[in-house]
Amino acid sequence: MAKYKIAWLPGDGVGVEVMDASKLVLDKLNFDAEYIHGDIGWEYWCKEGDAFPDRTIELLGKVDAALFGAITSKPVKAAANELIPELQNKGLTYRSPIVRMRQTFDLYTCLRPCKAYQGNPLNYKEGIDIVIFRENTEGMYSGVEFNPVPKELSDLLTSLSKPFGAFKDIPGDEYAISCKINTRKGSERIIRAAFEYAKNFGRKKVTVVHKANVVRATDGLFLEIAKEVAKDFPGIKMDDANIDAMTMWILKDPFNYDVVVAPNLFGDIISDLSAQLVGGLGFACSGNIGNKLAVFEPSHGSAPKYSGLDKVNPIAMILSAKMMLDWLGETEKGTLLEKAVADVINEGKVRTYDMKGINTTTEMAKAIADKI
Repeated sequence: MAKYKIAWLPGDGVGVEVMDASKLVLDKLNFDAEYIHGDIGWEYWCKEGDAFPDRTIELLGKVDAALFGAITSKPVKAAANELIPELQNKGLTYRSPIVRMRQTFDLYTCLRPCKAYQGNPLNYKEGIDIVIFRENTEGMYSGVEFNPVPKELSDLLTSLSKPFGAFKDIPGDEYAISCKINTRKGSERIIRAAFEYAKNFGRKKVTVVHKANVVRATDGLFLEIAKEVAKDFPGIKMDDANIDAMTMWILKDPFNYDVVVAPNLFGDIISDLSAQLVGGLGFACSGNIGNKLAVFEPSHGSAPKYSGLDKVNPIAMILSAKMMLDWLGETEKGTLLEKAVADVINEGKVRTYDMKGINTTTEMAKAIADKI
């Protein structure tokens, strides 16, 4: 019997190819695992009206961890048109399966390391090493949205909020509302996770990203809690930055940042920006981590135009597998994997198209495996 049970969730588009590439490397490491396929993604939405079927939810409740490829997502109305004819009039609403997964299993930490490996021709600057903690279950991604806006909600908001009065006479089908929800529990645990990481890995500073000067209720709460948590970590410096200023300052001086923590949307933004500093999404690994389950995925999408071409860079997926190994306690194997990636990048003999090279997804994976 295999030591680990790993849910294998290829998803859509190039997700299938980068997952296959990561398995080449995991097999070379002799990672003792049973990989169990899980249905997820656009294909299942079109056929079943559910991109995250109950059978996959059940699977995730029985495994040690999961590897996840990529998902194709489209706007709600466009998604409805993709359903098979038997489902098109049933009022089904498309929602991203990865967001549902995060909330269903309370995968509240989105951990996104952004590291510039020596020799990468796409590095903004050599030596960048930023670790981003993104709150993963609430904020602007809570899923509480209204379009059109019901009259009873409009009437209630008019009575509760003076600024909302400017919208009270607009017909409900002419505007939309998306609710940003920050809880004390959700904010504290992601901020504490960032400080614990800094303490455990010898990091010197945690930067809290917010927009508390304008979004005073939710981001004000997030910043207030950050200041409270920071008191428990006297050896770690804390500073904070508005999201708009942060996008400027991180470009000007990326070496000023060490560990960054942010609410959901702002964490999404700053992690993509930071990924570009170290080569782009082809190098952007991530983990969705809860107390009982963790799901590891590249930050890039399904790139349907490249599907089946064996073209895209698999390093983000392979580094996500490295994160999985570390989370499972297989740190020796994780270290070997990362060193192999770093050696291939530094040698520069094998490069995919995004690195201005001509090698395929499979060739990159084999080159990394050969270094193990």
